[in-house]
Amino acid sequence: MGFFLAELGADVVKVENPSQGGDATRGWKLAGEAAEDGRCAYFCSVNWGKRSLALDLKQPEQLQTLHRMLPKTDILLANFRPGQAEKLGLPWPHPHTLYPRLITGWVTGYGPASARPGFDVLVQAEAGYMASNGPTGGPACRLPVAFIDVLTAHQLKEGLLVALLERERSGWGKVVEVSLWRTALASLLNQATNFLMTGYDPQPSGTEHPNLFPYGTLLDCRDGQLLVAVGTDKQFASLCQSLGQPELAEGYAHNSVRVSRREELRPRLQAAAAERLSAELLGRLERCGVPAGRLQSVGQALHQAQDLLQEQGLAGMRSLAFSGCPRLDLRPPPRLGEHSREVLTEWLG
Repeated sequence: MGFFLAELGADVVKVENPSQGGDATRGWKLAGEAAEDGRCAYFCSVNWGKRSLALDLKQPEQLQTLHRMLPKTDILLANFRPGQAEKLGLPWPHPHTLYPRLITGWVTGYGPASARPGFDVLVQAEAGYMASNGPTGGPACRLPVAFIDVLTAHQLKEGLLVALLERERSGWGKVVEVSLWRTALASLLNQATNFLMTGYDPQPSGTEHPNLFPYGTLLDCRDGQLLVAVGTDKQFASLCQSLGQPELAEGYAHNSVRVSRREELRPRLQAAAAERLSAELLGRLERCGVPAGRLQSVGQALHQAQDLLQEQGLAGMRSLAFSGCPRLDLRPPPRLGEHSREVLTEWLG
């Protein structure tokens, strides 16, 4: 969340406890990764543009330093568990009664009343993501990115931007609370509605879609795999023409037929694709307007994402994917306490 605000131009100060080694993710290294200065790849992925201020808030004088900074703070980002904010001297859940213009972004695991720690993989398991993800008939699988964390950050971002707009009108701050749990449920979208309207509880289906076919279907060509994402009957007819099997478009003309008979249709599509080179078939599909693409690794994809790469010393990615705002040069992820003197001098003189 702070990374996103930094890309919009905010001065983001990351308060870290030096007695505990700072942010725990500083130690989340890959096997064999060298990151002696506490800036491993995982930590760096979400800490571009921030300054690190080392404060042990259990020490009264350092806690007081934080309170001296809050009147000059627009947004306080926190993941307090119940009772934790009060120990820091914040009137909770309404810190703006003490600091009227302060907006607080509060991330919880399972809502304000729950003390349970929230972790992305736990919520993926409990909200149905893992039970519906993975190969057909295979074990439950987690999503390879902390997707619930990312979606929660975007939910919080929207709430904070609305709160900033409201404060410009009223002069008052507020608390914006968002939980991993509610975010996960709200993001189930069509899978949730499938269950609510029909009772269908999603099961692992590999890359394919429960409501469309062939959508997310992998075709094995002579030299690699292509994925097709057919969303209309017209696109399916074009797919059949591209594969040299126009008769399939007659027997499986409508999506409802293709969904119910996918097990007999899939091998016929596979057999037709197996005779072709992937580049040749992909060219045919693109010319006919059939959504399709190569199956690529992360490394292969990043070779096509130069405009999203950071350029300030360390390797990294940007988080803003939209246009219409200035592209700022961000400072690299900070070492623990790297900017303490600088921040305190600027903010408190």
